[in-house]
Amino acid sequence: MCLGGNHDLAVRGTIDLEEFGGEAAVAAKWTREVLEPQAQELLDRLEPAGAAHGVALYHGSARDPIWEYVLSDEAAAATLELTGSPLVLVGHSHVALQIVQSEDDLAGGNAPAGTELDVGGVRALLNPGSVGQPRDGDPRAAYLLLDLDAQHASFRRVEYDVARTQREIRDTGLPELLAARLELGI
Repeated sequence: MCLGGNHDLAVRGTIDLEEFGGEAAVAAKWTREVLEPQAQELLDRLEPAGAAHGVALYHGSARDPIWEYVLSDEAAAATLELTGSPLVLVGHSHVALQIVQSEDDLAGGNAPAGTELDVGGVRALLNPGSVGQPRDGDPRAAYLLLDLDAQHASFRRVEYDVARTQREIRDTGLPELLAARLELGI
């Protein structure tokens, strides 16, 4: 299952580039120019919300699958309220999160590498973080291992060649900020 995010939708033309600011618009415009037809076909099929194996999936949130950042208790509670799934995965913020709801209370927050969570019998909202451009101060690529049979979630990080990626960004002529932020995880 693959979702489309705001940048994907801008690259394919569903979102006007004027809705983006500065560097993001420049990057989306550049991507439009270099994207190969096969990749364009993939982007054209992606949507910002979906479901798989009983898990609700949103690029942003249930209220706004494209633009809303789920970084507050209010946004997390709203998304959980609007979904019937016990497990909800979100993205967009590039920040790894684990939030569990019991009754009307929410518990959790940032999910650094090594965070483990049993998701059986609970309502949970998880954000795997970001393989590209993590924004939680940890520059390593973030991902989530989710074992639905064992009802277990494991937040992971992996090193990658940040310097090479920065060099490739700079070589294309994209804005410096896009390269510089990678080593800081912001």
